[in-house]
Amino acid sequence: MLEDVIEQRRRSLGGAMEVGRVLPYAKRRMVGPFIFFDHMGPLTLNRESARDADVRPHPHIGLSTVTYLLEGEIMHRDSVGSEQAIRPGEMNWMTAGSGISHSERFEKARLSGDGARMHGLQSWVALPDGQEEIAPSFVNYGLDELPVVEEDGVWSRVIAGEAFGVKPAVVIHSPLFYTHCVLQPGAVVQLPANYAERAAYVVSGSVEAEHQAFDAGRMLVFAAKQPAAVKALTPSVVMLLGGDPIGERFIDWNFVSSSKQRIEQAKADWRAGRMKLPDLDHDEFIPLPA
Repeated sequence: MLEDVIEQRRRSLGGAMEVGRVLPYAKRRMVGPFIFFDHMGPLTLNRESARDADVRPHPHIGLSTVTYLLEGEIMHRDSVGSEQAIRPGEMNWMTAGSGISHSERFEKARLSGDGARMHGLQSWVALPDGQEEIAPSFVNYGLDELPVVEEDGVWSRVIAGEAFGVKPAVVIHSPLFYTHCVLQPGAVVQLPANYAERAAYVVSGSVEAEHQAFDAGRMLVFAAKQPAAVKALTPSVVMLLGGDPIGERFIDWNFVSSSKQRIEQAKADWRAGRMKLPDLDHDEFIPLPA
C-alpha cells in the first residue's frame, strides 16, 4: 500500500544549477535514515554555466552525503584531504560526523567546448545515535565494488546496504538499502521486505504502483510489512531506498543532528571560521545564510 506520493519541488542552487527537491517534505521528513534527497538535472552545462553552478566550500555535521551520478562529472574536495572526480555509477560516501567541509565543482564541464551533460542524485543519510560525532571521512567506491543483479527485464546496481541477495562493500552506519534500477517496459521490481520504511523514486520513464501511474519526479513511499513493487510502463530508471528509522532528527541548512543545540554550535563555528576548509579548495566559501 502507498503511504505517500511526494512530488519534487524545483529549487535553484544558484546559477544554472536547479534541482528537484524531494526530501525533506512537510508530511514526510525521512524515509528510514534518508533525510534529504535531491534530483540534479538532467541539464547541459557549458563553460559559463558550469562555473555558476559550482558549489563552493560548505560544512556538514551529523550525516553522510551520498552522491550518485547518471551522467557527467563532479570534482569533490574536502577538509580531510580528499580530491576525487565523481563519475557515473560510482558510490561516493562522505561521512560528516563531527564536522567536515567540501566543495563540488564542475571542472570537466568548464573544459568542454560543446557543453557537458549533468544528471545525478544527492541524498543525505542521518547518522544514528552514538555515531553522530564520529570522525569525518570520504570513500569512493568504484564500479567493480558495486554488485549488479539482472533478472526478468530489471537491471539493478546495489549501491549501499543489502538488497536482492547482494551487499556491496560500502560502509554504512545503520540498516538501509539504496539501489539503481533500470526497467524494461512491463518489468516489475519488488522492494526489499526486510526494512521498516521503503520508497521508490522515479528518475525517468513511467511506472505503475497500486494500480496508479506515476511519471518521473515522484517518490512513492510504501507502507511497512506489506508487499511493495513498481512496474515499468515505459523504459524507466528508478532508485529504491529506505531502511530502519533512527529517531527524530533536526535539519538546519547543511546541518543534521538529534540536538538543536548541537546545530546552533555548528552554525556558530562556521560563522566564526572554526571549521576547516578543504585542503585543496580554501580560497572561498559559502557564508552561513541569514
